Amino acid sequence: MKMAEWQRAVIKVGSALVAPSGEGCSSKYLSAIANFILQCNAQGKEIILVSSGSIAAARTSIKSGHHPSIAEKQAMAALGQMQMMSAWSDLFSPNLACAQLLLSAEDLADRKRFVNIKNTLEQLLLNHALPIVNENDTVAVDEIKVGDNDNLAAHTAIAAQADCLIICTDVNGLYTANPRTKPNATLIKQVDKIDTKVMRLAGGAGSSVGTGGMVTKLEAAKKCTQAGIQTILLNGTDGKAFSSLAAGNNPGTLFAPNLQKSKARQDWLRHTSKVKGKLWVDSGANTALLKTGASLLAAGIVAIEGSFNAGDNIEIHCQHAVQEGSQSTLVGKGLVAYSSSELKRIMGCNSQDIEQILGYNAGEAAVHRDNLVLHQSMHD
Repeated sequence: MKMAEWQRAVIKVGSALVAPSGEGCSSKYLSAIANFILQCNAQGKEIILVSSGSIAAARTSIKSGHHPSIAEKQAMAALGQMQMMSAWSDLFSPNLACAQLLLSAEDLADRKRFVNIKNTLEQLLLNHALPIVNENDTVAVDEIKVGDNDNLAAHTAIAAQADCLIICTDVNGLYTANPRTKPNATLIKQVDKIDTKVMRLAGGAGSSVGTGGMVTKLEAAKKCTQAGIQTILLNGTDGKAFSSLAAGNNPGTLFAPNLQKSKARQDWLRHTSKVKGKLWVDSGANTALLKTGASLLAAGIVAIEGSFNAGDNIEIHCQHAVQEGSQSTLVGKGLVAYSSSELKRIMGCNSQDIEQILGYNAGEAAVHRDNLVLHQSMHD
């Protein structure tokens, strides 16, 4: 099955491929991946590599028990990151220079830092370097971790405005059941929409080395396909898969992209940005947002939760939905034009009164429609 033509791709490689024994990096599976990347580079295509494996690479270099502490894992990551970068660099030398980007969830959630990541990736690709991205495990703790490199790869693809995400794993793709325990399971060649039924096909983590399983791969595919980025899940242990991919064929499972591609800012709001507070709106504002694509005006705000600044990301909830006993009150997410303290002064007021109340006017919209993503579109 043919894939759509692509020019810029993010390739995600997991720990099970980088350090299959869990004790140091190996070129066993990486050579075929590196050859594919060099082939793409020769064709003028742009590749960003998201690579796991730093902790697995240095697992035997740090003395620890059977369950390493956070500090021990972070020390492993610090040592192993150098080994992992060296392993990749050796495979590409002297044809392709490698660049290292270590990211955290906070880097992605902050709009300014997110844009800086986007610009850095753009410059590296412009200068024909290979960006190699990994989570900054030496400083990340649970509260600020992306948690798995499948979702990190999706965030990277969105930031880079790639048109393809390639997730390398150790099975051929998504199956109708777990192929390790169900011999009759069949490979699904194409998924047009990742819905609840598809998500139920995911099992637990498939490797003792990595942190992700099929669930995180489907989460990543859903983020990217919603952003108009085709996603393919293939077997990174099979060198023939990359030959097939180079020929434009689908060697695994192809997740079809949403053809109605959203704006980059909306993709960031939907998947990456960190929520700092909540606004509660009346039924009139709820209808205007959902039915007419309007901006949120101060007049429609009835309550405010949390402390936030102008430009922060907030959730918008409908008060009427609570009164009706609805399971979900969420209307959408957006970047707010006023701080929480300012909104408390102008909520329920007409737009023309804002300047008189605050002494200035940052616009009639509390959340402009260009800075808004609706809840109903978050699950399309």
